[in-house]
Amino acid sequence: MASRTKAVADPQIPAAFAPIVAAFAKNKAVSLEKGWGAGNLVLKVQKKIFAMTIKSDLVAKLPKARVAELVDENAGKPFDPRKNGKVMKEWIVVPPEAADWVALAREAFAFVKKGSEA
Repeated sequence: MASRTKAVADPQIPAAFAPIVAAFAKNKAVSLEKGWGAGNLVLKVQKKIFAMTIKSDLVAKLPKARVAELVDENAGKPFDPRKNGKVMKEWIVVPPEAADWVALAREAFAFVKKGSEA
């Protein structure tokens, strides 16, 4: 995953997302790919997204109860990708500095990896 380590210095990786990329740089099970929108990036494990950038926010896949807990703590809001009120209950949008992004990404990685193995 040496190429991912170099990718941290890539100016296309948002500064707030760079520590997350660095945290997973040596994990061969994790891939960093372009997301759907301009400038969006996704981190995947076993071909499943566990964390991504949307504009300047982190979007992470976590258990519903954990998402609810973070929403209650005002650390983020449920992910509404179509902006039509239909939220994805296992996804949270976290603005910069609202929570520890690296820790949330590690939680998301463990959650998605466990679900992929089931």
